Amino acid sequence: MAKAKEFTVTIADKPGALGRCFLALAERGVNVLAFQSYVEERESLVRFLADDMATAEAVLGGMRMIFEETDVAVVRMMHRPGALGRAAARLGEAHINIDYSYGGSEPGAGSSAMLVFGVDNVTKAASLLDALATEDRTEIGASTPPPLAPGHATP
Repeated sequence: MAKAKEFTVTIADKPGALGRCFLALAERGVNVLAFQSYVEERESLVRFLADDMATAEAVLGGMRMIFEETDVAVVRMMHRPGALGRAAARLGEAHINIDYSYGGSEPGAGSSAMLVFGVDNVTKAASLLDALATEDRTEIGASTPPPLAPGHATP
């Protein structure tokens, strides 16, 4: 799965603003799979992956939100101690700088965790993380987790 698009949205740093954004997405049936939110220079910045990017884009545009889409590297690993460390170390060994990362989960994903990495080389990171996910599942004898929803991952 390895490559995906994330949204980075600028939201007012006010009580309820984040909730209004995510509730508007939910009202249109968009499920947020992973997110992070933080304040920078008196604005909230939110990064997230959605299961329906086209609808999410329409909702954000309809709300007149300031947003952009960015390529990220995403891996689904078994949810167990060391998974994040192994993924981050694998990228570091390949001299790929991690600008940021966050985690989430996907409905029906069982005991897997979704790790999202904003990196300086998405294509290389995606390939390395795919290989790591295969190793991770083989190591514990797990079956392959189902792919992300259609239209979310990029080939």
